Amino acid sequence: MNHIIAPDLIGTLLSVGIALATAVVMLIVGHSLVKSVAGDPMARRVRALNDRREQLKAGVAASKTRRRAKMEKKTRISVDRMKAILGSMKMLQDSQLKTAALNLSRAGIRTKDAAITVIFFRLVAPIMIGGTAAIGVYLLHWFPDASAFKQYMIVAGSLLTSYKAPDIVVKNLITKRQQAIRKALPDALDLLVICAEAGLSVDAAFNRVARELTKAYPELGDEFALTAIELGFLTDRRQAFENLAQRVNLDSIRGVVTTMIQTEKYGTPLAAALRVLSAEFRHERMMRAEEKAARLPAIMTVPLILFILPVLFVVILGPAACSIKDNIMK
Repeated sequence: MNHIIAPDLIGTLLSVGIALATAVVMLIVGHSLVKSVAGDPMARRVRALNDRREQLKAGVAASKTRRRAKMEKKTRISVDRMKAILGSMKMLQDSQLKTAALNLSRAGIRTKDAAITVIFFRLVAPIMIGGTAAIGVYLLHWFPDASAFKQYMIVAGSLLTSYKAPDIVVKNLITKRQQAIRKALPDALDLLVICAEAGLSVDAAFNRVARELTKAYPELGDEFALTAIELGFLTDRRQAFENLAQRVNLDSIRGVVTTMIQTEKYGTPLAAALRVLSAEFRHERMMRAEEKAARLPAIMTVPLILFILPVLFVVILGPAACSIKDNIMK
């Protein structure tokens, strides 16, 4: 009986491993595809924003390099194919495209092609991963001992997970970017206060702070650089600040944006308001650190009971137990 069960168990484990490997490969391919469509890294993006600002001032478009043009051509062909497939299936709606583009911009990816890629991968991933799970469960009999309901739940779970995987990845990127921006905001406000007290205008202050934050905090430096560009060519300066709040989607950034709008409208002192905001944000950051430190003893209770105390008891009571056993045996 044991010889019969063991091969079935090994075959089931191999099938589960193949399914998990397929899912991981699909997630890696989708993530790399989004990154390839997204374009250059953070430092190159900031330089591209500065170059675009100079182009807008001069009124001419700079010529692209041969390598960049070749890469953009390949990317454009792939995106056009995705767009044609989605358009033929009536799945490329404007509202859905705007929502995906907004979420990607909050994650630091601002190309419209990336939104098409995410929507396309949301369509393809359930077909490939869910189809693989359905073929494996119902045709290849990966889980022969499972009931019909369990087999259905495995296939349905694969479909749902593969459909939500792009949104989960984008949401994770948004969360990490927001945490980095929240951490960098007090220092950025201090730099803005210094620039305002030195007599720089709001445009020049944002541009200067963006250059200073490029290495230490590239996420916030990228946002400030884009805001400085929008302040330079948008007719309504309020729209540039509102775009910043919409891209970042943080309460602290909304407070800064409200302060900047009030300063532009009523002429209130900018340095004093930013200094107060910087002190508040530093206090909030300290409170969050103290909250994590206060939560640490409760979190460490379970590992302490399961892993540390048993070893400690063995080390302390082990020699005593051995001595008692030797005395009893004598």
